[in-house]
Amino acid sequence: MITVARVYDQPDADRVFVDRLWPRGIRKDDPRVGRWIKDVTPSNELRSWYHSNRDRYDDFVARYREELASGPAAEALDELRKLADDGDIELATAAKDVEHSHVPVIVDALNR
Repeated sequence: MITVARVYDQPDADRVFVDRLWPRGIRKDDPRVGRWIKDVTPSNELRSWYHSNRDRYDDFVARYREELASGPAAEALDELRKLADDGDIELATAAKDVEHSHVPVIVDALNR
């Protein structure tokens, strides 16, 4: 089973942090982070574009799915898939609006 949480919450399962940038106010040794797989996140270019175009979430999703289809992002997604196959995982993010972030796209890709 795959669950989603904010990195600031206590973990409920094997946690994987899936943001490109380290969360504010969290130490590098904080157990709430778990494993960090940043290559599964949107590229810096796409992340910057989306921050300037918040009203275009559907376009962001389409572009992000393309990124997840090849290269380091696809390899990182495969790594997450293996972790999910081995047991419950919790994807953690520092995003305030988790519903309109990259995390639902990752969950959808893992469930396919």
